[in-house]
Amino acid sequence: MRHILMAVSGPAGVGKGTIVKTIIAKRDDVVESVSCTTRKPRAGEIDGKHYFFLSKEEFLRRIEEKDFLEYDEHFGNYYGTPRSFVEETLKTKSVILEIDVVGSLNVKKEFPELVLVMIAPPSVEELKRRLIGRGSEDEESLKTRLARLDYELAQRDKYDYYIVNDDLDTAIAEVEAILDGEGNTAQ
Repeated sequence: MRHILMAVSGPAGVGKGTIVKTIIAKRDDVVESVSCTTRKPRAGEIDGKHYFFLSKEEFLRRIEEKDFLEYDEHFGNYYGTPRSFVEETLKTKSVILEIDVVGSLNVKKEFPELVLVMIAPPSVEELKRRLIGRGSEDEESLKTRLARLDYELAQRDKYDYYIVNDDLDTAIAEVEAILDGEGNTAQ
């Protein structure tokens, strides 16, 4: 079985983090890439596990050094995927990137073999309920994330797979099937 690079994207609150974390916990042949960000940690987040939390100055320095496979600025913060981690890890395991649509499409330019998986909500109303339920969004952030929804879902045709997360267990099984199927294809 070959090791693959997979990007899982979708609107905030759609469940992509839960899907990825469940798969990572179940399998020893797949790891999640840890992204770098300039945003402040949320309650319970650990540096080096959830993100590498960097100052803006450090992040900009690493951009200059071409130390990111992709990076983007949105919601007032920078986010990026450390190139060295992905390249080194692919030698022994598959890697899942949980990144936004822009980041995924940028990685695709660097790694054409990247497998793109979009996770979509069953409805806008359900997505809003999930975002409010996780308690990490203020009213302004909620509006910004919902406004971005149409753009993100409009990129559907650029993705290899599109999964509606209306049942978490089914969505997890579908992503795992993609990992296994893509890993079994010839290079």
